[in-house]
Amino acid sequence: MANRPLNDDEVLSEMNKMLAFIKQEALEKAREIKVKADEEFAIEKAKLVKQEQQAIDAQFEKKRKGAEVAQKIAHSTLTNKSRLKLLQQREEHLQDLFQTAREEIDALAKDEARYVQFLEGVIVQGVLSLLEPEVTVHAREEDVDVVQRAADGAAKQYNEISGRTVKVSVKATLSSDIAGGVKLISGTERITLDNTLDERLRLLEDRMLPEIRTDLFGTNPNRKFYT
Repeated sequence: MANRPLNDDEVLSEMNKMLAFIKQEALEKAREIKVKADEEFAIEKAKLVKQEQQAIDAQFEKKRKGAEVAQKIAHSTLTNKSRLKLLQQREEHLQDLFQTAREEIDALAKDEARYVQFLEGVIVQGVLSLLEPEVTVHAREEDVDVVQRAADGAAKQYNEISGRTVKVSVKATLSSDIAGGVKLISGTERITLDNTLDERLRLLEDRMLPEIRTDLFGTNPNRKFYT
């Protein structure tokens, strides 16, 4: 059949087909664009969420570490304060003990019988250490009489022990601020023996302090060496 021109209805029908095809293609393209856009949005969203999550995690970790450091510092500070307070209380307790000992030596100096016996003993020790024919004993002014009695007795004991004689002179030169006792000076004045109650107590405190600490508070776990 020979080709013939399309009539108006046929032209319209063809145009409608073309429009439907173009529209369908446009819809398909729009769907593709939307799907791709949704995918890219989801990827970008996930990326941003992950970045934010990582930033939050990093910030949280930083804060956690900061909190741990602050907690350790606070714990260390409290531990040090507690340790210092404990050491202070221990020192106060030791000072109370030493104060009691000082009160005891004050009482000794006021008990004449015991005091004379003590003085005689330390003077004997002193003259035996010096082994010189003349010794000067220095005492408090208020103790001169009892020290002289003790010195006389000590000279007799010295003679009985060593077979030697010693001349003991007593001088009131020591301060009344001390608890009592005497100082012995050799005849040549080269040697001095401090046998005052204060000095003997001080030496006793120094010598006995480690043992007293152990008895009262137990062995120090941080101490590695013992003499």
